[in-house]
Amino acid sequence: MEMQSPAGKYAVISCEVLPEVFLKVMEVKRLLATGEEKSSASACKRAEISRSAYYKYRDSVFTYEEKMQDRIVSLHAVLKDTPGVLSAVLACLHHCGANIVSLNQNAAVDGAAAATVTVRLSGALTDGNALNEEVGHIPGVVETRLIF
Repeated sequence: MEMQSPAGKYAVISCEVLPEVFLKVMEVKRLLATGEEKSSASACKRAEISRSAYYKYRDSVFTYEEKMQDRIVSLHAVLKDTPGVLSAVLACLHHCGANIVSLNQNAAVDGAAAATVTVRLSGALTDGNALNEEVGHIPGVVETRLIF
């Protein structure tokens, strides 16, 4: 019988109670991400874990911060062709803790320009809908919507 989590797909668990193999998998991932080790074989050797154990769990074990970094959303906005509107949008994104992954703005037509910003959400704001609402309140923003 397969057990379903009552809380959903993910759970936050203290590292103090995790089996040592999970902690070592996270260490291997850190060594590779920071460039301290160039290959999974050398990282596994340094963390004292078998490569088979690393490959078995690497796609299932994450630090909380690592999993939250995966919150990427794209926001489409129509902006008035007024100086400073795009800057205000970018400042709002920064204030909300969003890290810009890509930005594309079209040339203005009939006094408005379309812009699409893809961001990685972090910090206190991890909800794309809340971000959409924040940007929508900026003077000069005609309309906003999330793109999925």
